[in-house]
Amino acid sequence: QVQLVESGGGLVQAGGSLRLSCAASGRTFSRYVMGWFRQAPGKEREFVAAINRSGGGTRHADSVKGRFTISRDNAKNTVTLQMNSLIPEDTAVYYCAAGNYGLGSLISDYDYWGQGTPVTVSS
Repeated sequence: QVQLVESGGGLVQAGGSLRLSCAASGRTFSRYVMGWFRQAPGKEREFVAAINRSGGGTRHADSVKGRFTISRDNAKNTVTLQMNSLIPEDTAVYYCAAGNYGLGSLISDYDYWGQGTPVTVSS
């Protein structure tokens, strides 16, 4: 089992950047595929990015490709989402997740979830 805690959310102007972090408890962090999802008000939770166990493989949703980058540090039990060129449509609560399915984009691919960190992008 792994517990996840996100941080780094906040208010930023369009065109700005934020760096989200997710800290994982336990000694088995490197066994999990890690993902980021987001949920905007009134909308369903959607996939943002995923990274494999070693960090050598990543996948990003088309809506964030070229602007967001997922990375991980297995020595520090952390996964990070660097978000650049933010737009108002990126406003959402961002969730970190851990699973066992390779670079999955479905909610059902992930077994453990954090509580989320809110991101607001003003125009």
